[in-house]
Amino acid sequence: MRRLKTVLFLTALLIGFSSNAQECIPAKPNPQRLVNDFAGILNAQEEQNLESKLVNFNDTTSIQVAIVTVNDLCEYDAASFTFQLGEKWGVGDAKFNNGIVLMVKPKVGNSKGQVFIATGYGLEGVLPDAIAKRIVENELIPYFKKNDYFGGISSGTNVIVDIVGGEYSAENYNNKRAKKKGFPIFSLFIILFFVIIMFAGTFRRAKSYSSQNNVGLWSALLLMGSMNRGHSGHYNSFRSGSGGFGGGSGGGFGGFGGGSFGGGGAGGSW
Repeated sequence: MRRLKTVLFLTALLIGFSSNAQECIPAKPNPQRLVNDFAGILNAQEEQNLESKLVNFNDTTSIQVAIVTVNDLCEYDAASFTFQLGEKWGVGDAKFNNGIVLMVKPKVGNSKGQVFIATGYGLEGVLPDAIAKRIVENELIPYFKKNDYFGGISSGTNVIVDIVGGEYSAENYNNKRAKKKGFPIFSLFIILFFVIIMFAGTFRRAKSYSSQNNVGLWSALLLMGSMNRGHSGHYNSFRSGSGGFGGGSGGGFGGFGGGSFGGGGAGGSW
């Protein structure tokens, strides 16, 4: 009988802990937003910049990337907290499970800062755990260590939306990061070689122009430069219409779609 009471008591404690932890996880915001800064680490302009970018991305692809900052993980580890929040809010479409939650708990006093990227079922193959880990280590934590939370979140979400949006693959990102670790001297010599050839050709043309038009060499170089700038105006006019990913404000977020999470993702601390 005593043993049974002990089991029932421990069960009640576990249920109470689970209930309290669930209550500690923020409720789905009303009105619903993709950027929810409960920790207060972003200013209004930074928050709106991120919101507009992610709303535009959702409108274009139907993929929902939610950014959530909190001061307390409710006695969960970072992964469990983020999965529970994603499930509770239903981030992503219910049919495609194409939601992502980027959770940030800032470093306060002796408490470690923690970050986790949770991917919905439908995106686990597009954004593998190993790539999510690289994004955490390369794009997020270096900024967070400098107390630049907006810089890290912006850098991390840019990479996330580029990969899941099809701008480039996870493998391409992996290769780009590897190349950034070292710039081969041989490649530098090749670039210098072509620069020298280009300037040598320009110098010869200027020398010829100088002799034909009876002007000094430096005057010929300046005249040729001004003519080239005049011709380039047509080309620049075609480029002026293009814009970056986060340029528009979007039409407002329509709400989470009931997506599910299966344990994919990665995190880190600092």
